[in-house]
Amino acid sequence: MVSQFVSSHPVVLLGSLDFTFPEGTHAIGRLDSNSEGLLILTTDKSVTKKLFQGTVPHTRTYLVEVRKIVTADTIQLLNNGVEIRIKGGGIYTTTPCNARLVQNPGEYIQINETKNIYEPSSWIMISLTEGKFHQVRKMVKAIGHRCIRLIRISIEGITLADLPPGGVREMGEGVFFRLLGMES
Repeated sequence: MVSQFVSSHPVVLLGSLDFTFPEGTHAIGRLDSNSEGLLILTTDKSVTKKLFQGTVPHTRTYLVEVRKIVTADTIQLLNNGVEIRIKGGGIYTTTPCNARLVQNPGEYIQINETKNIYEPSSWIMISLTEGKFHQVRKMVKAIGHRCIRLIRISIEGITLADLPPGGVREMGEGVFFRLLGMES
């Protein structure tokens, strides 16, 4: 599914979900078509600016399955920041993040064991406050691993929790802004 409501291409869109969205609903922090997980939808156009362009950084957390076994030394490289290629061909050093190996990703998401056809693989949890184009994929590539699966599990205090794929959870404005660490 593409994380938008309108497209000139024949793709599955958010409007195909079994939910009646209010007019003017839009996605914040879209996911690319090869990623999955938490997507925030709102009718408040100021939220995107407050969340991703404000003075206070907001943390996004991802579970990432990668090819091959990841070592503690490799995780430390991620934590310190790695060089990635950005739009226009330049090199950018990512800001330090919080990365760690995850032994049991099923604690965070429902895992379909048949999905991974690559053996061996590792799971990494990466929390960061910046979001360059395909940044997480580029970060794991920079440490010598290929991303198999990328799942956003939280944005600040809003978590995927037990929400099923395609599920929608409504929340009041007060709770929404409190979980994002923002004022309404």
